[in-house]
Amino acid sequence: MATPSVSTNKAKIARRVVEVLDYFDDNHCEATVMDIVRRYDRPQSSTSELLCSMVELGLLYKDPYSRSYSLSPRAALLGQAGQPDVIRDGRLMRLLDRLVAQTGLSVALFGMVGLNTQIISWRPGPRTSPAVKRDLSGGLQEPLSQSAPGWLLLSTVAQPRCDGLVRRLNAEASDDRKFSLPEMAARLQACRVDGNVQGPVGYNTKAEVLGVLLPDQQRDRPLAVGFVYGAEEKVNVAGLLQCLEEAMHQCLDETGATTAEVERLPNAA
Repeated sequence: MATPSVSTNKAKIARRVVEVLDYFDDNHCEATVMDIVRRYDRPQSSTSELLCSMVELGLLYKDPYSRSYSLSPRAALLGQAGQPDVIRDGRLMRLLDRLVAQTGLSVALFGMVGLNTQIISWRPGPRTSPAVKRDLSGGLQEPLSQSAPGWLLLSTVAQPRCDGLVRRLNAEASDDRKFSLPEMAARLQACRVDGNVQGPVGYNTKAEVLGVLLPDQQRDRPLAVGFVYGAEEKVNVAGLLQCLEEAMHQCLDETGATTAEVERLPNAA
């Protein structure tokens, strides 16, 4: 049986591997050791060793001249086979890319991890302020009660379990983060009725989010997608909601070829 110190060290290594993978996005296609060190405040020596191990595992490429690292196809495809079709065939990623291209705003995909809201994917847009781009990134987590995306995700939980989760969130919140139970119940009911939410994106930023639930998600595994923008920015809420609905219809309702629709070639092999 592993000792507590060994188990803790393994957990730290797993966290740091995920941090490295989270670092890469449209604006960070490559990374040096120092990029990772500065982003996550990690020791340089152990970070260098970790990146070399990820190269050996086929998760990263290393440029021999610039000594920078980039994601490999294995990193992108790892775990993809066990995902729902909308993720496996790329429709969800096309949705996020389309929303950024259409509006210039940043787009985030949110999910639930225990009692937390997590930014599963973060796509910064050209209209987004540097402060928002600096403070938000994929992988961040925060209690569900502290942000509009969390309210939207919580609203999908059936009663009375939802009431129990809300009471637990309030009990575990620090004194400055406690909330009114009736007010929270009203927020969640509004999310259930409207199917969308507008409010703070959380994560200690002043950014706002306009989000909607993705349709046809697995029970207890809801996903939400939303536009993220500075609180000072003026946005057309109705126009953005229409954009979200149209984009989801175009991207998520695509019907790819199924096995039954693919022409079989019995003599091909």
